[in-house]
Amino acid sequence: MEIFELLLPLALVIAFSKVLAIFCRKIGLPEVVGMLVAGILLGLIILIPGQKIFVGGENGSLAGLSFIAEIGVILIMFTAGLETDLKLFKKVGIPSVVITTLGVITPLGLGFVVACAFNPVGGFADLGNHEVLLSNIFYGCILCATSVSLTVAVLKEMGKLQTKVGASVLAAAILDDIIAIVIISIVLSIKENGAVSAGEIAKSIGMIFAFFISAFVIGCIALYILLRISKKPMHRIPIFAVAICFFYSYAAQKWFGVADITGAYVAGLVLSMAKYAPYIDEKLEISSYLIFEPVFFANIGISMISRLSSTSTTFDNTWVVFGIVFVLVALASKVVGCGAGALMFRYGIRDSYRVGIGMMARAEVVLVCANMGIQDGLVSVNIMPFVIILIIVSSMLVPALLKFSYRHEVSAKLLPRIPDDFSLNTNNTDYMQ
Repeated sequence: MEIFELLLPLALVIAFSKVLAIFCRKIGLPEVVGMLVAGILLGLIILIPGQKIFVGGENGSLAGLSFIAEIGVILIMFTAGLETDLKLFKKVGIPSVVITTLGVITPLGLGFVVACAFNPVGGFADLGNHEVLLSNIFYGCILCATSVSLTVAVLKEMGKLQTKVGASVLAAAILDDIIAIVIISIVLSIKENGAVSAGEIAKSIGMIFAFFISAFVIGCIALYILLRISKKPMHRIPIFAVAICFFYSYAAQKWFGVADITGAYVAGLVLSMAKYAPYIDEKLEISSYLIFEPVFFANIGISMISRLSSTSTTFDNTWVVFGIVFVLVALASKVVGCGAGALMFRYGIRDSYRVGIGMMARAEVVLVCANMGIQDGLVSVNIMPFVIILIIVSSMLVPALLKFSYRHEVSAKLLPRIPDDFSLNTNNTDYMQ
């Protein structure tokens, strides 16, 4: 493929993604939804006979977009790690750990059951086949991740971000993503080894822990070096930070058998402890926002249309039922699991409900997880439309339900205080003024 053949598809992806992302932001939806829709609309070009814009094959433009998208997902996970505030755990401690644990186990378990009941690949009777077992487990893994950026915006708007509920949701979301990524890494590692056994699971977990330990040891050295560099021009720091991100991603996949996105996320976690982490994130956001992020999310939509249009892919009523139940379970499982965890620590029914609702939102990480499952052949591309529906529905429900739960507290603060001596039978007009 000549490089110029990639330029037109790239221009279309970036332009359409930005326009639809801005539109979605104006109507209250996450920008990633607009980028996904842009990819789906552009993917329809593939259905036009004889088109030369989105060409498949090893040397086609689709392969070029996929390569850029792979870099994009690594940078997305790196920035997710950079934006993690590990100090937040001191505020909520053990409750956030329990909330997160139940908030992961419940979606994972219910997602697995739903997959066993509806997955056309195989159900309960076929769990002896390790590919069917891992496939059904991975459908549950997709539901584990959460995204609280929308929740944070709503709580901040209402002045509730610094409350116990706000701190718990933030801390639980951090742990949530870490646990979800670890579980996915274990499943992918087991698939690569080709067997499901206690020994293979122990080996996979051991390799992950070995990577985490090595990553933080090397990270301490890297932080010291960056600290020395920071005394010189600051613009050098983001350059070395990206180099660390790519090295961690390579080392995770090559030497430890852990997913490359896990390496990128851990690199971000390590650097998040540095005082200049916000500066790195700010500079990295520019390049990511300009090219890599829109290409990654749009490429998901384009790839979905490409796969669905192939003769080997079928989309029947079984998948419709599966998808609908999958979305409903995804929404309910976070509320039930995280809410139950909050109740265990006497948060109260209303606050527990708020924690559960706050953890219900999904966005970037769930797309990354689903896309990884598709690429590794663990889940079908047919589930992707329902993952997009899940993001849209949760993005609409979370703000509405949170604001409704706080309606009395927020409205009470907005009302002026009525004087103690006020009486409707007097001529007092100060209150009316």
